[in-house]
Amino acid sequence: MRDRYVIAMALLVATALMGGVAGPAAGAQPTTESPTIEDPADGSSVHQTDDACGFPLEVTDATGTTVTLDERPERITTTNPSAAQTLWEIGAQDRVVGVTQYAAYLDGASERTNVSAEGFGVSVERVVGTEPDLVLVPNASSASVAESLRAQNLTVYHFDAATSIANIEEKTETTGRLVGNCEAATETNAEMNEAVADAEDRTADLDRPNALYPLGDGYVAANNTFINSLMEVGGVNNVAAAEGDGYPQLSNEVILETDPELILVTDPEASILDEEPYASTTAGTEGNYVVMNVNYLNQPSPRSVIESTETLATAVEELQTEGEESTDDEGGSQSQAPGFGVVAALIAALAATLIARRP
Repeated sequence: MRDRYVIAMALLVATALMGGVAGPAAGAQPTTESPTIEDPADGSSVHQTDDACGFPLEVTDATGTTVTLDERPERITTTNPSAAQTLWEIGAQDRVVGVTQYAAYLDGASERTNVSAEGFGVSVERVVGTEPDLVLVPNASSASVAESLRAQNLTVYHFDAATSIANIEEKTETTGRLVGNCEAATETNAEMNEAVADAEDRTADLDRPNALYPLGDGYVAANNTFINSLMEVGGVNNVAAAEGDGYPQLSNEVILETDPELILVTDPEASILDEEPYASTTAGTEGNYVVMNVNYLNQPSPRSVIESTETLATAVEELQTEGEESTDDEGGSQSQAPGFGVVAALIAALAATLIARRP
């Protein structure tokens, strides 16, 4: 039965089409915040002044633009939920005045101005209306969005692409510096790194199942993506990593050849496993899937790393347990009652959600 392999139940499952991104996938799976990989060769830099987290401050963002902040920004607007999630994580949410609709899951986000456009992307007019001291523009919003906002005389910082956990750590540190919450950013990164080490320790001696995260219409999360980094830390082998970088579209034949043993989904019903070619993979025939929280898996932010790696590590442990129980059953040994793994994982997911919503 498929239900036996449900590893974790996400409580906040919603559409994850990120503002400002024309995502390739439509259907069962959401698009990610960074569907294209930009060259961060120039990088960003921070030039501190008197004190380690003081102002005035000069920074160079991913577009090569020098951004000057004379004083700590008191009104901050974000154009993508990953930036909002990071601000919430480092305790700067009280100064956030504008977010996109996809940050609605954050506690109190509904009280902020929704800067999403009516159809798609970000509304420049709405952003201007928030009267921000600083606008944070993650890589998912194109550089043209940043330029359009700068044309309105707004102070804008555009981030590099986050294609690894190390990039997320750097983004968090930069965000903390930009808003004057350096110590909180350091503490957040420490918590994230501890979670990474824990997930790696938990799965170090376990078999690594071959896994795949389908986005819909054949698109997958492949190499050089933060999702691939999450999968590696969580104890699985991303079979798409060998098929290219970023978020390529794979043919049915290639997906069948990769033959994942575990499918990552954000739909609790895992309806994609009933569709070809996924239904004919080992994951499909054996009903092996793990339900991920879309708000965490698809947003390159510290809490995403913490929650997603914990969920994946739990999935790997559960699959190993299921495999051992099957072997024991064949030898005549008594196994756990059906559904035990589901209940245990659900409790773990609920606990993780409560932690994520801590004040």
